[in-house]
Amino acid sequence: MDSDKILSAAELIWNLWRDGGRVPALPSELRPATRGEGYAIQAQLQTLSASALFGWKIAATSKAGQQHIGVDGPLAGRLFAEGIGRDGGELAFGANHMRVAEPEFAFRMAHDLTPRKTSYKTEEVLAAVGTLHPAIEVPDSRFDAFAKVGAAQLIADNACAHQFILGPATTADWRRIDLSDHTATAEITGKLVHEGIGSNVLGDPRTALTWLVNQLSGQGLTLKAGEIVTTGTCATPLPIAPGDEMVADFGVLGRVSVRFAA
Repeated sequence: MDSDKILSAAELIWNLWRDGGRVPALPSELRPATRGEGYAIQAQLQTLSASALFGWKIAATSKAGQQHIGVDGPLAGRLFAEGIGRDGGELAFGANHMRVAEPEFAFRMAHDLTPRKTSYKTEEVLAAVGTLHPAIEVPDSRFDAFAKVGAAQLIADNACAHQFILGPATTADWRRIDLSDHTATAEITGKLVHEGIGSNVLGDPRTALTWLVNQLSGQGLTLKAGEIVTTGTCATPLPIAPGDEMVADFGVLGRVSVRFAA
């Protein structure tokens, strides 16, 4: 794809996100054929945002998440400030098509991790982390049949990024906790309760974070100090509807909640 088509695809996706619209798929002339072309389109989305990048997300780190969007491995996406809500606050439900919310382990970086030829090891990545947070992601897609369009288009679609709630930094000594074995309870108040566990996130949220760092490094991108990385759902995505409240309780690591406007 040439640069004009990449930008046109990004503008179409951005406008659909802004307006709550959807399409069956990208037009054939704007459709990425590879993951690389998908990431090139996604990168142009950042030029359309009015704010600095809030951080990054990882989609499909669990088997349930992969089945939900029809892919066989994780995808990286950007978290834009336009989609960030407040812990304990209210989000507009709008034209949300996926209609699910997900409890996630999120990390805030304290130091930059710049691109390099060799892969980062988990120990190096964790040394660059500042804080750990409970979080809720509310994904969505700009495609009607999001489970059928394939990984390249979903990457262009910002890995189904939509809305995000960051909980407070945990006061627990999380570096001494085995996050792969740590459980979280996700509840739609008065309706559903699901239990998740860190091992659902690529085996360990710390492993998922390392994957994201190396994914960015391979694209020549820096994960910057202050940016958030949310590592993917640790539980089956919970169905949501207008008027619902979701609470994600990570035990000693804290809790985070959000209401969806009726």
